[in-house]
Amino acid sequence: MTEPSPPRSPLKAFTSPDIGGVVQGVAALVWLPQAALLAMAVQGLAGGGGMAAVLWPAVGILLLGLLRAGCEAWGVRRTFGRARAQLTALRAQTAMALAGGSPLDRERAPSGLAASVLAEQAEALVPYLVRYQPARWRATVVPLFLLAAVAWFSWAAALVLLVAAPLIPIFMAIVGWRAKAASEAQMVEMGGMNAFLLDRLRGLATLRALDAIDATAGRLGASAQSLRQRTMAVLRIAFLSSAVLELFSALGVALVAVYVGFHLLGSLGFGAWGQQLSLGEGLFVLLLAPAFFEPLRELSAVWHDRAAGEAALQALDDLQRGALPLPGAGAAVTRAATGAAGAGAAPAVTVHGLHFSWPGESTALFDGYELRIGAGEHVALTGPSGAGKTALLSLLAGLMPATRGEIAIGGVPLTEHTATALRQRMAWMGQKPHVFAGSVEANVALGRTDIGAPEVAEAMRFAALDDVAQAHPGTALGEGGSGLSGGEAVRLALARVAVHPHADLILADEPTAHLDTVTAARVADALMGLARGRTLIVSTHDPVLAARMDRSVSLGTEAPVEKAA
Repeated sequence: MTEPSPPRSPLKAFTSPDIGGVVQGVAALVWLPQAALLAMAVQGLAGGGGMAAVLWPAVGILLLGLLRAGCEAWGVRRTFGRARAQLTALRAQTAMALAGGSPLDRERAPSGLAASVLAEQAEALVPYLVRYQPARWRATVVPLFLLAAVAWFSWAAALVLLVAAPLIPIFMAIVGWRAKAASEAQMVEMGGMNAFLLDRLRGLATLRALDAIDATAGRLGASAQSLRQRTMAVLRIAFLSSAVLELFSALGVALVAVYVGFHLLGSLGFGAWGQQLSLGEGLFVLLLAPAFFEPLRELSAVWHDRAAGEAALQALDDLQRGALPLPGAGAAVTRAATGAAGAGAAPAVTVHGLHFSWPGESTALFDGYELRIGAGEHVALTGPSGAGKTALLSLLAGLMPATRGEIAIGGVPLTEHTATALRQRMAWMGQKPHVFAGSVEANVALGRTDIGAPEVAEAMRFAALDDVAQAHPGTALGEGGSGLSGGEAVRLALARVAVHPHADLILADEPTAHLDTVTAARVADALMGLARGRTLIVSTHDPVLAARMDRSVSLGTEAPVEKAA
């Protein structure tokens, strides 16, 4: 079995500028002709032109202002729409990666952390895309045009701006490294607190029984205080970034104003390409100096959005890459190619040269393991806890990828391309059947469109649930099966198997564990009835159930020990 390639990092999807950000940059450049018209009007007034010298520049400034406002509004609207669409797509991509992950992944992200990343932390991408990305593009392009316009009239003023400008991104980068680290720590703290809260809410009844409510509340309060401190650290760094920018931009504008003032007074005769600046030209240079630093000021104001956005992107990327993929999760179901459901005969199961170890562990659980199960045979997997019974069943079901080796179901190798289709002919019964919040009927059908109310009713009669009041098809169940006893939850799992129309291979993991003797006997009888004409593989510590199988295979020894029942 081949391992799937890791998911593509979402960090690469947000590098190209959006047309909305480009339009916003063009809107910022509209200030160039506005400043020129304003300087022309002042020059006309100083030359004695009167109101006639002001009227047409004022009309031009007004029209350019309307154009600038329109471009800004359209650009922001376009950028916001694209940001929401990208966030929705990224959330769906991450959710699909989580849904397509192996349910037996030991490194799987806690549900509280995953919910926090998807619902809360991911929202930090909207200001990152709407404010930071356009601001970064404007800070890269707009100052170059303004610097060229200033240099056209005065190389000295342009030199002042050119010297002051690089100091801002250098100091902002130094501050930004710390801001990103602080934002990542804040995200981790927030996700950890949400995971802790969700876990304690699920075990609230246990906490009350152990009288641990006060201790849990104290720990939650400590986590909240830690989150508050990390949030304030992020805000302090954000304010420091703004202070750095304001300092250098104020110094740059002041130096340009001093130069222009003394140049117009005749004290400084250099810096204007050997000529004397007029009042209008000097005013034009002065008007462009603050505008030169304006994109950098906007970038500083949204610098915190950058840190939070990149931390959110990294958290989403970690969720995607951290999920152990379910074999064949993205492959289409092709029954004809695999000989899957509808073949009408129980499949044989062959395991050849199987190698497997849990992720992060160096010790191999299976090293060249061999196993052959005949068509329609009933086999019990026995052995001590940790011998690999559940792991072997999971590998046979395609719930985890094997490191090396071959697993064949009905002569068809279990691969990335066939796993989804082969699972169509399997029925899985786990150790702890999960019950979803919803009706009993929905929990039996599990969303399968070819299963209706009559099939569900028949399966519940088979599982002896029809006489259980709290297991009526229309009864609503809570998440985790609140309302059902342990034995009733197991029988609900049996009903799921019974209603499966195409299952000719049944995989059951400890079906009688934690059940009393009477209930275990009923479950075993029902399971054996379901297994008639089908291949059945059961992992169990129950010697009574193992004795009813055709043979037993003992794991956890140097070589598999087989014993006929």
